[in-house]
Amino acid sequence: MAENPEKPLLLHRQLNSAADYIEAIDILIELARHRLRIFDYNLEDGGYTTLHRHELLRTFLLSNRSNRLEIVLHDTDYLTRFCPRMLSLLKQFSHAITIQETTPQAKSIYDPFAIADETCFLHRFHYDSPRALLALNDIEGSHLLIKRFEEIRGASAPAISATTLGL
Repeated sequence: MAENPEKPLLLHRQLNSAADYIEAIDILIELARHRLRIFDYNLEDGGYTTLHRHELLRTFLLSNRSNRLEIVLHDTDYLTRFCPRMLSLLKQFSHAITIQETTPQAKSIYDPFAIADETCFLHRFHYDSPRALLALNDIEGSHLLIKRFEEIRGASAPAISATTLGL
């Protein structure tokens, strides 16, 4: 029986190390064409301080003015103290990046994830462990995480803006 050439191949890959997790985030960013949604504890374990990650995100944001990067964190302190490249992106692309922090009611959520568009995702099972799942062309799984992201975002508040006044 021939496969449908129109339907992309569903791929799930188990990840077991911090290096695999960081590489998977890079893959996800490279695959994104319109929208990246990231939920994490504080971005400390994801390689967000590197020049390589900065360039990937910058390329994504430059590729189309309508591209969006949405980030929700439990704690923004690490981002503001140790991620100057991320803050630089926020200043350069203030129209395209939102960074929010969860309110106390959502602080008990412990499994970070990132979603590229509506088809690919990276789901870490607990922020204290590097074990994760990278899923490509998984529309159903992506939609479940998108719904969850929206719920988490609904239980968060704007945290970091491009200007001191937040304007």
